[in-house]
Amino acid sequence: MKVAYIFSTNLSHYILSNMIIPQLEKGEHVAEVIGMFFLGDNTFLLLKNNDIGERLTKIAKSTGMLIMACDKCAFDRKIDSDLVEGAMLGCFPDLYKSLTDVGVNQIITL
Repeated sequence: MKVAYIFSTNLSHYILSNMIIPQLEKGEHVAEVIGMFFLGDNTFLLLKNNDIGERLTKIAKSTGMLIMACDKCAFDRKIDSDLVEGAMLGCFPDLYKSLTDVGVNQIITL
């Protein structure tokens, strides 16, 4: 099953650092994560030198997983040029287009 995550809640850091990322790093997540989209203050998780962002970059390099920050959210926070390598900026139409191209089965909002 191919899944994508949308991170919109204040629990995103906890869920990523304690559940999803460790499972992906160990190859134990079961579902194939093909994309992650970050909204609001969660875009800060994709800043360079942020542990979450750096770990996701490594995973994305090895799997081809999409990492995208909401462009408006990043612009408003003035971090659009400070994101980890490989992180893209986009809005929902960009996300949906990217996920359609790779055949997502489920989009999960956390």
